Amino acid sequence: LLTRFLSQVGHEPLPPTIGRNVLGRKVLYLPGFFTYARHIMEVDGKRGLFRGLTPRLISSTLSTVTRGSVKKAFPVEDMEHVSNRDDVKTSLRKVVRETSHEMMMQCVSRVVSHPLHVISMRCMVQFVGREVKYSGVFSAIGRIFKEEGILGFFVGLVPHILGDVIFLWCCNLLAHFINTYAVDDNVS
Repeated sequence: LLTRFLSQVGHEPLPPTIGRNVLGRKVLYLPGFFTYARHIMEVDGKRGLFRGLTPRLISSTLSTVTRGSVKKAFPVEDMEHVSNRDDVKTSLRKVVRETSHEMMMQCVSRVVSHPLHVISMRCMVQFVGREVKYSGVFSAIGRIFKEEGILGFFVGLVPHILGDVIFLWCCNLLAHFINTYAVDDNVS
């Protein structure tokens, strides 16, 4: 988790190595997962590999529980299987209704779990600057609230939700159109 995140934020503590690609040309390769993990262990010890894990686990658990609660509180009617035998308007309406319900569940769970996601990211990115500002979940909550107020917990929420919503709609509509126009219902 930490090694992938550090490369995403642009932190490259190790130089690239020279190698050859499939065509035999010399290219530069960035170190892989195990090389980065070894580097993190050298700098921070084994504990450094697990920076941000606790808030991440709590965030995922909270998201799952929230999705289940929202699903129970707002059940969607008519969840029968959509097939290409239904007419296109009816089946598209079902997909839109189901995707809207799924989007609502995703948005509520993202809003509830996002503060812990922020804490997790900040714990991990401390490795770059060698800071010790966020040492635990409760101290991070206090520090963020003290320095930034309640809005500090929701930094980056809108792009996160937009990404989730766009991805959800694209996948569900694409799956619907593939199932409706490209796949025969008799093929299992």
